Amino acid sequence: MNSKTVRDGSPRRCLRGAVLGAAVVAALLTTTACQGDDQAAASPPAAAPSTAAPSGSSSAGGSNPETTAPTGDAGTGGSSPTATGTGDSGETGGGNGTKYADCEADGLTTAVELQDETGKTPRHFLLTVTNNAKTPCVLNEAPQVRLKAGNDAPIVETLGEPDTEPVVVEGGGKAYAGLYVFGNDEGGEAEYDQSDRFTATLVAGEGTELSGTLIFDLPDALGTVSVDDAARVNGWAGTEGLAMRPITQL
Repeated sequence: MNSKTVRDGSPRRCLRGAVLGAAVVAALLTTTACQGDDQAAASPPAAAPSTAAPSGSSSAGGSNPETTAPTGDAGTGGSSPTATGTGDSGETGGGNGTKYADCEADGLTTAVELQDETGKTPRHFLLTVTNNAKTPCVLNEAPQVRLKAGNDAPIVETLGEPDTEPVVVEGGGKAYAGLYVFGNDEGGEAEYDQSDRFTATLVAGEGTELSGTLIFDLPDALGTVSVDDAARVNGWAGTEGLAMRPITQL
């Protein structure tokens, strides 16, 4: 009886021990699993690779440059030059209404011819300029003539209204101006201003700028001539007759 009892009790103890052992193992596995879950929850998730498109602003690291279409505003940086302008500048040649430039004083030669008969008081003169260039140039309005040297000498008045049409002087060609210098009758003890040369300042196409001054020396046979404030000038003209005809009426 006693031995039976011993044999019957031994399997129960083994079964109880097995159950207890299984419970312990299960508890250990549960604890380990819980710790793994806690560590996973506490750890930050791994960063996913960025797929955002590059923007115009560069970050601290390297980045691909942004390509944008050019605009009309160059900003403060450099830009390709752009051509600007108008279709018509409103100017032709020297601003004189022709396709040719104004004549320059250093491109002209001068001559003076007395138009009065021998023995008479010198009053009427023909001023001639020759264009030394091969290309045409333009003379505008009337020259600013002075009967004495120096810019402080008075300018001779134009006879009548000055002709505003420009005179085109061909290469090697000539242009003319008529000059009246003295209106009084010489004689007695009267003394008059004397001059041995005339000067003529060219007027630019705009009518305000000057293109140089020409010197007209009197012929050697004259020496000097009397001048006064009755002097008048007519020109420029393309022929001698157009230049002198009004002057000879004085």
